[in-house]
Amino acid sequence: MSLKSPLGRVLGLGSSGTGTEHWLGQRLSAIALVPLTLWFAVSLLAFPTLDFYAVTAWVAAPLHAVLLVLLVIALVYHSSLGTQVVVEDYVHAPLQRTLTLIILRLAHIALAVAGILAVFLIATRAPL
Repeated sequence: MSLKSPLGRVLGLGSSGTGTEHWLGQRLSAIALVPLTLWFAVSLLAFPTLDFYAVTAWVAAPLHAVLLVLLVIALVYHSSLGTQVVVEDYVHAPLQRTLTLIILRLAHIALAVAGILAVFLIATRAPL
């Protein structure tokens, strides 16, 4: 017979407290992706030709460069959260799960840096 209260017996068990934050991050990034993706698609469809010079001039506009960086960040963040959930649900070996999550996190960081750097280099490139 234990003299602990029901609350005392369950303390330290149960939710780790991060599920809501993860869920909310997925929803907010998805909401941010809707207008950014629509803007991107409509902007590209408005081009008469998608040649190199027209697209680089378009990216060089400050508003477009900022919105492209926001699109890259939202896409990579949303993808990172989604792939993390898939790995946590379907990879059962603890070591394999941990290594996969580390590799995925590093890959998403590399993708974000590459995307932001590409936008920066195009936006600051001298006109030809």
